[in-house]
Amino acid sequence: HVSIVPAIQDLLANPAANYNAWFVATLFDAFYAFGWFWLWIAYKETSTAARIIWLLLVLSLGNMAMAAYALIQIAKLPATATVEDFLLRRKPAAR
Repeated sequence: HVSIVPAIQDLLANPAANYNAWFVATLFDAFYAFGWFWLWIAYKETSTAARIIWLLLVLSLGNMAMAAYALIQIAKLPATATVEDFLLRRKPAAR
């Protein structure tokens, strides 16, 4: 059984000793992507409560929350929906 927990605890306890530019770049990249994805969620959702809940989910669960949101949005679409119906806030047109 291999765990990443000791490495994370060591990094948090002594960050300068384990400084790695790729680690910093990866964290920046991930949270930058989370932020942009959440902006799309904030655009799509009309409720402030839903926006806050999804922000917390994205920041805590990352890609799993993002995938769940996208799948929920896809499940709500009719079979004749377009990409625009998926991406934009408007209700899908009945076809």
